[in-house]
Amino acid sequence: MPTQAARPEPPPIGSRAEYQAALRWGFTQAIAGGARQIVAVDRDFAEWPFDAPDLHAELAAWLRLPDRRLVLLATSYDEVVRRHPRFVAWRALWSHAIRAGSPPASDAVELPGLLVDDRDLSVHLIEPAHWRGRAALDARTAQAWRDRIDALLQRSETAFAVNQLGL
Repeated sequence: MPTQAARPEPPPIGSRAEYQAALRWGFTQAIAGGARQIVAVDRDFAEWPFDAPDLHAELAAWLRLPDRRLVLLATSYDEVVRRHPRFVAWRALWSHAIRAGSPPASDAVELPGLLVDDRDLSVHLIEPAHWRGRAALDARTAQAWRDRIDALLQRSETAFAVNQLGL
């Protein structure tokens, strides 16, 4: 496992492209850092780099390891289906290790753009209108996010079915 000093500095987030690059950096760092769980939170994941084949390969290699889990939490997954069709197909292969949920409608909560692992990594889009955010390798910050998101995850309902049923 890499030492804290050997890990790259968190990237700045001040534009859409920098946010997407920070998310890619976040996935890479979480995986390299030995995370067992990665939690991705967003209103709809429209701007996430989920359709990148290299991200699929990186996540697949990580998910092959024991006790790894990717958790998704969104209000709606409609944009994922529209904008990230490769991710939707790839996810079907890994549905046993990927949990997707939505907060109950009664919560009426605005979900933050957030990537957090079970160690010290967080990427947070603080000001979505201006694409400003913060990426950090800080255990306290990550723990605060995990505590906040865990309450939502406990109340969340399963969403984003792998197979759509219809009549």
